[in-house]
Amino acid sequence: MDADLKNLPQDHESLAAILRSLIVERDQQKQRAEQESKRAQDLQAESLRQTKRADELHLENLRLQLELQRYKKWRYGPRADRLATKAEMAQALLEFGEQLQSKPIHPEDVAGRAEPEYELRRVKRRPGRRHLANFENLPVTTQVYELSAEERICSCCGVERKEIGADESWQIEYIPGRFERLHHVRKKYACPGCEKAGENPQMEVAAKPEVAIEKGMAGPGLLAYIVTSKFSDYLPLYRLEDIFERQGFEISRATQSIWCGDVADLVEPWYELMAERVRQSHVVATDDTLMPMQSVGKTKSARMWEYVGDQANPYNVFDFTLNRGRDGPKYFLQGYRQVLLADGYGGYDGVVAGNEITRAGCWAHARRKIIDAEKVAPEMAREAVELIGTLFRVETKAKEFSVEQRLALRREKSAPLLAELREKLLGWKEQLLPKHPMARSESSWPLPSGTKSSRAGQPAHYSPGYSDRL
Repeated sequence: MDADLKNLPQDHESLAAILRSLIVERDQQKQRAEQESKRAQDLQAESLRQTKRADELHLENLRLQLELQRYKKWRYGPRADRLATKAEMAQALLEFGEQLQSKPIHPEDVAGRAEPEYELRRVKRRPGRRHLANFENLPVTTQVYELSAEERICSCCGVERKEIGADESWQIEYIPGRFERLHHVRKKYACPGCEKAGENPQMEVAAKPEVAIEKGMAGPGLLAYIVTSKFSDYLPLYRLEDIFERQGFEISRATQSIWCGDVADLVEPWYELMAERVRQSHVVATDDTLMPMQSVGKTKSARMWEYVGDQANPYNVFDFTLNRGRDGPKYFLQGYRQVLLADGYGGYDGVVAGNEITRAGCWAHARRKIIDAEKVAPEMAREAVELIGTLFRVETKAKEFSVEQRLALRREKSAPLLAELREKLLGWKEQLLPKHPMARSESSWPLPSGTKSSRAGQPAHYSPGYSDRL
């Protein structure tokens, strides 16, 4: 460097030129450094924005999952009860929220006013024809398309073309229903010989057709369509009224309602026979649901009870009552002496009391009580739900088994689970106060070997499903 200093020019202009070039080079280096620094800051800011965006997306994902689980639990009931998953998500959401709050906020991360971005969504459709169900059982109407005699003449040589084959294709058509008038004419016959002799002409009239409603105009097909549409397809009568009007014949909903009552009177013997078959079952499963009933001035809360027979008597019978009192099931189950599978409703105690009925409980209802006590006793609830879930898996495996195979599998797999659950229940009961939510749920829990008694003094057994044997 000393040598470079000695070789510097002595004149003023040369030194000024060297100095200017050094200043320009310094400014260029400074500018490049500023650009690199700005680029590094931009990359760092972009990285922070991406990190924050990822955190927000993760947090939103956790919130949506938790909200989805809550909605599924509310909408689908016991099918969405998954304590472990919910608890883990809630804990993860809490921890992530605390970590996110503890991070310092970068000034550049403050969102400014920006125009909303619109994203064009494109729905992908799978190529090819959509699969239709097997339609070989449908009736076939064949339509043949042929060339006319003029079209068969060859345009080249004038000779008539000969048939060499055919192209075939299929199409599904729907023929709407229609009304018809059936004119019944009953011929009358008399003996002319007896009539000439002044005796009884021995008149006879052809037998009239069977009718569903005596002196009614509705045919059996029309009655079956109305009843099926209302009670199977849940189509209100006022909509049927509009449908019939479009087809050219108006039937008021009042008339349809009267016909439904007539059909109910007609099939009442079938209903009584099905109810009797249900009462012959080894296990009768029952439940009730709220049924709003129109009344003068307001709507009353009536009840619809369902009774399900076993495999030997596979019938579902419904019974309507004006309230949820025990008189409904007590009257329906009059004379029944076997197993009644129901929830923990206390009205069944009056049905069981004084009879030879064995009261059985439902594992799904028992598990629902555990779900309600999750917030105050999460560990106990989780253990109980896991054991009940294992019991359900055993029942799923035994679904297609015979009665003997199912009983053997329950003795092998379910009995140890019940014994383990019994020990846990008794241990937890000693630890909790009587008014604790978990203790209240345990009061309706299944304790094997008849260790739990209902309020009516009858032993309570619990069944994981509707089966022939418990």
